[in-house]
Amino acid sequence: MEGWMSLTAGDFDYPLEPELIAQEPLASRDESRLMRLVRPEGRLSHHRFRDLAELLRDGDLLVLNDTRVMPAKFFLRRATGGRIEALFLSEVRKGRWEVLLKGAGRCKAGEAMSAEARTGVEVRLAENMGGGRYAVDVSPPEEAAAILDRVGTAPLPPYIRRPGGAATEQDRHRYQTVFASAPGAVAAPTAGLHFTDELLGRLRARGVQIAFVTLHVGPGTFAPVKGEDLASHVMHSEWYNLPAATAEMLNAARSASRRIVAVGSTALRVLETAADRPGGFEETSGWTGLYVYPPAEFRAAGALITNFHLPRSTLLMLTAAFCRPGGTGGVKMILDAYAEARRLGYRFYSYGDAMLIE
Repeated sequence: MEGWMSLTAGDFDYPLEPELIAQEPLASRDESRLMRLVRPEGRLSHHRFRDLAELLRDGDLLVLNDTRVMPAKFFLRRATGGRIEALFLSEVRKGRWEVLLKGAGRCKAGEAMSAEARTGVEVRLAENMGGGRYAVDVSPPEEAAAILDRVGTAPLPPYIRRPGGAATEQDRHRYQTVFASAPGAVAAPTAGLHFTDELLGRLRARGVQIAFVTLHVGPGTFAPVKGEDLASHVMHSEWYNLPAATAEMLNAARSASRRIVAVGSTALRVLETAADRPGGFEETSGWTGLYVYPPAEFRAAGALITNFHLPRSTLLMLTAAFCRPGGTGGVKMILDAYAEARRLGYRFYSYGDAMLIE
């Protein structure tokens, strides 16, 4: 653990050529490249994601996040004709939402706006909550999911650019895992985007067990750590669920010394949030603001599948911590791996390629 006190957010910065930021998904999800990083030696090898069935071990327990991304991004028109970009955050009650608005600095409480595309949906600003967040009253007062299905598009991260800012129909399908079943996320658990039904079938045939948790990914997943002091950053809390069937599979894997493989930082955070309970894993749900950075220890997962992350992001910090649990050597290991990925033309971020760290 020596040296960890000197780590700052700047230690997690790295240069990235803009052309390496993936703007479109590949034709086939499992055609993505997969960099394998073996931690003890820091050894790298290069594969396709479809090779995962051969890379994992018989008896591994693969834990996936089954959250479903809502079509949470939509656009509003002011009476003056001005356009406001909105991101749904939560439904306080039927007809009252919390949203994030972009370009609403001059809007006042009480102002009414209409959703684009002539849907008949009206939004009235109720309260400016600060930081771009607003409470709004929505008419007609239907369930949020039903209204968003009419007015919303996939909430792509800001580094994926589309004409007019709106996602395409392809995005609505591809910015979603094939196993998504629990609506509530406003960002995708991107490590899961590479899986196909066929690959999941091959994994099961190979002897890999598959279990599910839920973590509804929030907008804070893309937030960089702005200050240099790592400890001063506060994570946005996100709702999670670890069902009884998954708890049973986790406990059985632990008892048999079989490896638990977390798919994505979201699944890993659920596992680490739940791992501290005496007597093993049990069914649980709630809110987690778990923030993981070096020199963190890990109590659940023995391997991690993850994408290539933004500089200075909490996702990169978690990945670096996983490379060398309990120390700081993982920072150099992950940045060296990223440098090699850049040299070889790997695709970065949400629609990009993946890593298997074991």
